[in-house]
Amino acid sequence: MGTCAGLWNSRTEHPFPNINHRCPFGWDIDADLDCGDLLKHGDFGIGTFDRIDGEMLVLEGIIYQIKGDGKVYKPDSSCKTPFATICHFNPEQTIAIDISMDYKRLETVIDAAAPNQNLFCAIKITGQFKSMKTRSVPAQEMPYAPLKEVTANQPEFDMNNIFGTIVGFRCPPYVDGINVSGYHLHFISRERNQGGHVLSFEILEGTCDIDLLDQFSLRLPHTKDFAETDLSRDRNRELKDVEREKN
Repeated sequence: MGTCAGLWNSRTEHPFPNINHRCPFGWDIDADLDCGDLLKHGDFGIGTFDRIDGEMLVLEGIIYQIKGDGKVYKPDSSCKTPFATICHFNPEQTIAIDISMDYKRLETVIDAAAPNQNLFCAIKITGQFKSMKTRSVPAQEMPYAPLKEVTANQPEFDMNNIFGTIVGFRCPPYVDGINVSGYHLHFISRERNQGGHVLSFEILEGTCDIDLLDQFSLRLPHTKDFAETDLSRDRNRELKDVEREKN
C-alpha cells in the first residue's frame, strides 16, 4: 500500500482532467509549483503544465511533457505545474495480457484483480498496442476559454502497431469534486517520442502492474482567488464528457 498525492497548486482555479472540476470554467491556469519539487512526492504519475501546456507523464522518476504537437519533451526541473497526481510506485500484482483487449475490457480485468473500488489504484500497462488514440492540449492564452471549448478543438493522435507504456490511476467515486473518479490514463511510446492523454486503444500483449494506495494527500492553495471561487456548482458530467472518446 502507498500514498497518492494530489497536488493542486496556488493560483489554479479551473477544471481539467484530474483537477477540482467544480471550479468555474473561467480559468486561472498559471502555476507556481516546480516540477523538481513535484518529484519529492513520487516517481510515477500524470498531470499537466503551466497554462495546460500539454500532458504530463511521470515514469521512473522522469517527467515527460507531451505538447500539442504530439511530440515528447523533457521539461526543465524549474518548469511549473498547476496540477499532478503522483505516487511512489510499488506494484503489488502483475496481470499478464495475452489476448487482444480494448480500453473497456482492460478496465474490467483490472477491476476484477483489484475489486476494492474505495482505494486508489496506480496502474502501469506496458506492451504492444495495435492502436492507440491520444490527445493533448496546446498552451492556453488569456482570456482562457472553457475546457469543453478547448477540448472540442484539441489535437488528437492516432498511432498503430506501437510499443509503449500507459501510466495512470483509478480513483474512487467519493473523490468527485477533488479528482476525477474512475480511470485517467496517459501514454508514452517506448522511443519516448509520442504519447498523450489516452482516449482509446487496443493492446495485443503485455503486462499490467497494479499498486493499491490507501493514503491520499491533497495540496490546496492559500490564495484570495481560491477563497473567492464558487465551488458549489457540480461540473462532474461536463468533465467526464471530455475525458474519454465519444463513440
